[in-house]
Parts: sequence; structure tokens; C-alpha cells
Amino acid sequence: MKFIHLSDLHIGKRVNEYSMLEDQRYILKQILKITEEEKPDAVLIAGDIYDKSIPGGDAVMLFDRFLTGLSEREIPVLLVSGNHDSQERLAFGRELLSESEVYISEVFNGKITKVTKEDDYGKINFYLIPYLKPAMVRHYMLEKEITDYQSAMEAVIEGLDVDFSERNVFLVHQFLTGALRSESEEISVGGLDDISAEIFDGIDYVALGHIHRPQSVLRETVRYCGTPLKYSFSEAEQKKSVTVVTMKEKGNIEIAERELTPLKDMRKIRGSYEELTDRDNYAGTAVEDYLAITLTDEEDIPGVMGRLSSIYPNIMKLEYDNRRTRAAGIDYLGERAYEKKPGELFEEFYEKQNGMPMSEEQRTYLQELIESIWEESL
Repeated sequence: MKFIHLSDLHIGKRVNEYSMLEDQRYILKQILKITEEEKPDAVLIAGDIYDKSIPGGDAVMLFDRFLTGLSEREIPVLLVSGNHDSQERLAFGRELLSESEVYISEVFNGKITKVTKEDDYGKINFYLIPYLKPAMVRHYMLEKEITDYQSAMEAVIEGLDVDFSERNVFLVHQFLTGALRSESEEISVGGLDDISAEIFDGIDYVALGHIHRPQSVLRETVRYCGTPLKYSFSEAEQKKSVTVVTMKEKGNIEIAERELTPLKDMRKIRGSYEELTDRDNYAGTAVEDYLAITLTDEEDIPGVMGRLSSIYPNIMKLEYDNRRTRAAGIDYLGERAYEKKPGELFEEFYEKQNGMPMSEEQRTYLQELIESIWEESL
């Protein structure tokens, strides 16, 4: 069986106040084209269909057209809700849609939707696990000690009664320890949402969503496919793709990527005003891409945004990096700053403000405060 693994479409998303809807329409058409070429037996979508729990009408219509396009090509769809989705809204009409082979994770009630397909090698069981918080699981599994995301997922998996002699695929939207984040992801307070990848030992393929950078965790078959589009400048150097998985007999899995080409790319450029407005430098380049521009001029250029926009119409970010800004304490954070947990960032802020590190007592109090705030939000 061959299937295409997608996730984190974030339909309806805005980046730096720019609507990405037209870009998403373009990339979804490209994905439909890939399905015509690959002829998969199913498409898996591992959560964050929409960017908001109450998506706009245009976003809903776009996803509806995408599902219709897959249905017209007679490709079954299996999808789960992510942390940006409303489980209730996404599950509307799920029983009716299942008759057209669109299978949607149900609102979590202690049970997990299981869909079984067959090919020449036998059964493949797909388990549709929506985004879960500890409080959700605790409500339906009172006999279990649910203290965090790890124990919540362990309790859910224990209740699945998985037959490990058959081939099994999990669709999961969670953060696994060790996965590399991007700026565009929603990071939990205190970094309490980590789950160990070992929890999926014995599962043939884990189709992950939530992390925007394509990658595998612990083993090749526990995989984030990443977003189909770039949603932050921390992703500027990434190549976006869809993951194509071919499952043969148990233990024989082939994984490939099909690269995606956006309508407008997301790039970072740097230089002086004179360099960036020199026709010899920008002629022939994709000036309509979404840009983050860093100017290196020592003095501010009057009306610089308007001037540059006449050449580069889609400037999302504009900043200066020179002796003056560095002396003023404007800190241009490295690309890995977004990976730090809130507690670590607060400790750095405290040390800068007070000229000394936090004490162990203060650090303990901070962590307890972060955890209590996070638990209240569950």
C-alpha cells in the first residue's frame, strides 16, 4: 500500500498580516497533481487542518475543494484534528463522510477511531489519534494516573489493544522529545508537552503532525512530514515536501519525498540600501517572494519601506543591523532562540535585568508557577 503523509496545512493562516490563502490554494493544487502521478491508496493528514479553531469561510471552502479533489480521484483520506483545530467542528458529518472514505478522528471520548484497509500483504490498521491534553484523557480514564502528556499518551495506547503481528499506522499530532521546532509553531508554556518517541515502539509507521520541519525522530518510520508551505523565516532555508510511504510486507517500508514549489517563496536578504536597490543585484531574481530584509546602513534611510516596496512588493520584515542597533542593545537572536523553553528565556531575562543569575529557590518557584499556569489552561 502506498500513502501520502501530509500535516499542518494551517488553512487560513496569516503570516506578518499577509493572508496565505492564495499560496495555500496553489500548493494544494500541486499536491493533487502529485497524487495523480503517485496514485496513492490513501492520503493521511496528521492534524492542524486549519489555523484557527473557528476557521473563516474561505478556509473551509478551500479544504472542501481539496477533499472533493481527492474524492474525485477515488483516494481515501484519513485525518486527525490538531491543536489548532476544533475537534467538534472538524468531526461534523464524520459518519456521513466515512461513506465516501473520508475518515476523521472523533471527538476524544476515551476511544480512538480505527480504520482497517487491506492490500496484497494483508491488513493495515490505521489509528486516528487526535491532539490530546492530559485533562482530556484524565476525564475518561479515571483509573489511570495521568500527570503529563507522556502518561496521557501511554494510557491511550495501552487501551488500543494493538495486534503487533499485523501492520499498524498511527496518525498523531504531538511534540516528540528531540524534534527540531520552527518559529511558526505554538510552543506550550514550560515545555510540558514532550512525549518520548519510544512510546511508539512496535508501530510500523507513525505519521506525525505538529512540527513544521520535515524530520524523523529516533527511527525513520516515526516521521514529521512538515508543513507544505513556509510559515516563518526560521524555515527560509528548508525544502518543503510531502512524504510518500510504501508499505509492503511487515518490516518492509520505503519512504520518499516529493518536493513542493511555492507560489511565492520566503527568503531573507541582507545588505545596504544601495546594494538592495542596485538593478544589477536584483534583476532576474524573484522580487515578489515574501522577504525579511536586514539593512546594514549605519544611518536610517528616510521612507525606506516605501522605497524598497517599489522593488520588493512583499516585505514581511524590515530591520537594521549595524553598530548603532547593537550598541543600543537590540539583540538579533540566532535561529535557534525559538527552541528555548519559556523558563530558560525568563532566566536569561532576569540575569540581564539584575546582573546575577536566579537562585535555586527562585528557579523552583518559577517552574512551579509556569506549571500551574499551564495546568489551568488545559
